[in-house]
Amino acid sequence: MRLIKKKKIVNEDVRIDFFTVFISSACYTGYAPAASGTFGSLFGLLFVLIPGFYNPVALGTLILIFFFAGIVTSERMMQRYGDDPSVVVLDEVVGMWTTLLVMSAFGVEITFASAALSFAAFRLFDIFKIFPAGYFDRMKSGFGIMADDVAAGVYGGLLTFLFVKLYYLYF
Repeated sequence: MRLIKKKKIVNEDVRIDFFTVFISSACYTGYAPAASGTFGSLFGLLFVLIPGFYNPVALGTLILIFFFAGIVTSERMMQRYGDDPSVVVLDEVVGMWTTLLVMSAFGVEITFASAALSFAAFRLFDIFKIFPAGYFDRMKSGFGIMADDVAAGVYGGLLTFLFVKLYYLYF
C-alpha cells in the first residue's frame, strides 16, 4: 500500500507520443506534484457535471472504451516509467466512473453528499486493494493497472449505495 507514489523515469531513451501521455495521464492530471491518483479520481468525478454522463449506457460505454485505451497506453508508459507509473491516472478515472456506474445501477442519485462519499469510498478501496484489486495490482501489466481500479470502483459503488440506503432508512 503506497499513499504517495514517486514519479520516476526508468528508461529515458523511451519516447512517448502526445496521445499516449494525454490519455494515460487524464489530460495531464497525472503530473500533479503529489497525490496524482487523488487528482485523477477528482478529474473522473467532475464528469458528473456533464448532462447525460450519469446515464448507465453512456457511462458503461465510456468505461469500456477507456478501459481498453488504458491498457494500451499504460503498457507504453510502463516502458518509460516502470511498473504502475504514478503519472498514469486513467485507471483512477475509470475506477471512479465504475463507482458511479454501480451507484447508478442501484438507483443512487448524484448529490454533492453522495458524490463526496463515492469519491472517499473509491479512494479507500483503491489504496487498500482488497481482493481482487490486490491480485490485479501485482500483475504489473496494463491490464492489471486498469483492473485493480475497476475492482476498487465496484467496491466503492457498493459501499456508497449501502451508506445512502442506511441514511434514508434511519434519517
